[in-house]
Amino acid sequence: MNAIISAKELAGELAGEQPPVLLDIRWEMGATSRRPDYDAGHIPGAVYLDLETELTGPKETGRGCRHPLPDPEAFGAAMRRAGVRADRGVVVYDGGLGWGAARVWWLLSWTGHPSVRVLDGGLPAWTAQGGAVTAEVPVVPEGDFVPEPGARPLLIDADGAAALARRGVLLDARAGERYRGEVEPLDPVAGHIPGARSAPTTENVTADGLFRPAGELADHFAALGAVPDAEVGVYCGSGVSGAHEALALAVAGVPAVLYAGSWSEWTADPSRPVATGPQPG
Repeated sequence: MNAIISAKELAGELAGEQPPVLLDIRWEMGATSRRPDYDAGHIPGAVYLDLETELTGPKETGRGCRHPLPDPEAFGAAMRRAGVRADRGVVVYDGGLGWGAARVWWLLSWTGHPSVRVLDGGLPAWTAQGGAVTAEVPVVPEGDFVPEPGARPLLIDADGAAALARRGVLLDARAGERYRGEVEPLDPVAGHIPGARSAPTTENVTADGLFRPAGELADHFAALGAVPDAEVGVYCGSGVSGAHEALALAVAGVPAVLYAGSWSEWTADPSRPVATGPQPG
């Protein structure tokens, strides 16, 4: 199944006999909860989930990561409250950037859900094609999804990322200036994991926030060495935009693993090496 769904396709599925479960994951880095935006208007039937409190684990257990993975039991409880079932497809959307939605796409995929897609372009794409919004908060039946972390081999740790950068392709999804070490607004050290290649998430989408066509993405990633038969991994600052990069790779037909701890975890250990400049190092 395709990892993304268009607004037109979603409208058709919502009108069908077995519509997908809808999750609203609007989120912005450093911003307060987007729950007020959801309450003001969302796709009918969508349930809001907060990335910081329901999709992220306690930071003191994250070994430096700014968005550690959530506790599996807490994550499963949040998914079931939102109506997520193992036998029903899930569509996730956010405010258009795609990072928050991709985080849930990756979490559900990693923990074994068989059918989860991201609304391409998020809520702006939905409203642009005439989709209705509502302030009515739905009452959804309890779901039955029980996550199984590692059900799909989509996760690597710091040692795995370091090794992958040498034997395969490790992509850095952050902005180019952060990769090069010119600026670092969030983490204690600037630069990148030695051997990683720069691939900012902004290069995966068009000006209107939609993913570039699959063929274009495939060519883009192939130029970086990320092809279907290569071993490919991704990281970012804290594992959120990296999930968006993994989603773009999936659209391009390239399987990839995620170093969820990412740069914030990597730099929490001063013994880990750091490279700077435009080359992998």
